[in-house]
Amino acid sequence: MTRKDALFAGHKIEAENWALLASIVATCKLNGVNPAAYITETLEAIIDGHPHSRIEDLMPWRFRKTSSQPQ
Repeated sequence: MTRKDALFAGHKIEAENWALLASIVATCKLNGVNPAAYITETLEAIIDGHPHSRIEDLMPWRFRKTSSQPQ
């Protein structure tokens, strides 16, 4: 996806969703994290009931530390 793709989102909410996803992917890349793995594991953690009080644990810059810990 590129910024030009956002022009064809068709709706403001779709464009906002695209921008959010693009931001997550870019942040992952800046932190040397595989975006697909990060999104997958983060969504799984949320579904499994990750506490809101520990949301900082789910940030991309902490991904390698939390994903390498035994469960």
